[in-house]
Amino acid sequence: MKPTACLCTATYPEATTAKIALNAVALAKQIDAALHAVAISVDIPDVSNALSKYLLDLPYKIREVEATSRKRGKDLLEAIGQEAMRAGVTLTTQELTAPPALMGDTAAEQCRYFDICLIGWAPDNETARMTAEAVVFGSGRPTLIFPDSTEVGVLDHVVIAWDGSRVAARAVADARPFLERASTVTVVTVTDEKTLPGHGIGERLALGLRARGLMAGAASIQAGDRSIGTALQEHALGLGGKLLVMGGYGHSRVRDFVLGGATEGILTDLRLPVLLSH
Repeated sequence: MKPTACLCTATYPEATTAKIALNAVALAKQIDAALHAVAISVDIPDVSNALSKYLLDLPYKIREVEATSRKRGKDLLEAIGQEAMRAGVTLTTQELTAPPALMGDTAAEQCRYFDICLIGWAPDNETARMTAEAVVFGSGRPTLIFPDSTEVGVLDHVVIAWDGSRVAARAVADARPFLERASTVTVVTVTDEKTLPGHGIGERLALGLRARGLMAGAASIQAGDRSIGTALQEHALGLGGKLLVMGGYGHSRVRDFVLGGATEGILTDLRLPVLLSH
């Protein structure tokens, strides 16, 4: 059965760059997935009164912002379509609207119908972060967050952040399409961040992966004075890792996200593609 990936693009108040097209299509092609691209444009309720209409012409400004958002979405879908055609990736597209506060939730709801979610990431883009948080914790699907400013390349070395937890185990299961295509897999355990369920848990997972035919090894590191998210990413990059797989810790209450330390570090400073599973 051919897997399906869903890409949700940000259009308001900040838009993801067109570079997302190249990376999203390349990622879908690597796991032989069909790609569904969604552009969510903003729908701003008109709450103006007679005075604001007279002084500010608020309805016109709202229409102008909405038109800009829709154009950004159409441009992104067009760029993705051109790249998918060039790469031979099956593509479907969809245009939706949502109020500003519900754009992330709308993305999460759409992603529930697919096998994996793709989110483009740019530094200091709060819209991208809001969308990523909503999708990670609200879609029920694994979410691959990738930089939209640089080419991701071939994800042939997968690094697994392993602490023996339920969410980490789920992340490993969700990463199967990437693990099966990797030439190298490294299991990394951070030993000074929290109490672990036993000694040698990284090697135990690596042993199980080797039994499945994967070239897997294990390593233990200490975060020291670094955040755990930084420590994991730095170690992964130092090994030549192309994809970091980890559990997403946290929950949401009416749009207020409470994140675990590792997840917070990743979403604050993304340095390589990361597959988060909650």
